Amino acid sequence: MKLIPPFTYYKPETIEEAISLLDEFKEAKVIAGGTDLIPLIRDGKYTPQKMVDISFIDELNFVREEGGYIKIGAATTHSDILNSKILNEKTNVLVQAVKNLGSPQIRNLGTIGGNLCNASPAADTAPPLLVLEAELLIQGSKGERRIPVKDFFLGPGKTILKRNEILREIHIPSEVGKMKGVFLKLGRREAHTLSIVCTAVLLKADTEFEDIRIALGAVAPIPIRAKETESYLRGKEVTEKKIDEGTEIVKKEVKPITDVRGTKEYRTEMSKVFVKRAINKALKGEVECK
Repeated sequence: MKLIPPFTYYKPETIEEAISLLDEFKEAKVIAGGTDLIPLIRDGKYTPQKMVDISFIDELNFVREEGGYIKIGAATTHSDILNSKILNEKTNVLVQAVKNLGSPQIRNLGTIGGNLCNASPAADTAPPLLVLEAELLIQGSKGERRIPVKDFFLGPGKTILKRNEILREIHIPSEVGKMKGVFLKLGRREAHTLSIVCTAVLLKADTEFEDIRIALGAVAPIPIRAKETESYLRGKEVTEKKIDEGTEIVKKEVKPITDVRGTKEYRTEMSKVFVKRAINKALKGEVECK
């Protein structure tokens, strides 16, 4: 096992103190659970001289509903998300994704904000938050800004966060609790593995698709919404033929690569398969949790 290079560690107790440290030290790196960052440091991909640990800031660790939104603090652990009554009742598609994320040890330490800020194309929490049309509250020394989660990712490992900003909260419209959601993940094994393909589907349908939202991860440089597929299915009659025609469009929307986990051709085909499967499970009210 490689040793972690030495660094100076800071443990701020408030958001303002954390941002002040980031302002003061240009070389500082934010850490929360560290489940993504520490392996990268050990592999030599990051060599931070200073680390600002935000996991002890109470203002960043909560789940509550107010003002028409379900709000999640960025330092809320995956285990806390699994145990949240609000999230289980109203945003179950996110809970399904977190249940499929890593091992119990990873879920006890890892945070939802860290999963997003790591900006992996395969981040399991990104597709659910895309279909939930979440907004992100970002705070820096010059104040706050609020952006849609779809605008957060710029590329693998890259987000719109500036050096002296932190992700503070995730806001999900409460009204999504009326829609049915399913998250599905294809991995090389069931636990503690990166997705080969993952998808989240949220829909409202009876005899026709009144509304449908589809997002995918691990099939493009950033997590994506399948907008063309959604547009085709929205307003269409709920039939096997229409679902098959609609999900065929998914194959044109994804832009996967070939890597050690799968070829681009396999990912393309599985994108259709898993979106179609997720739609059918959502229509039946089935919840997919391993």
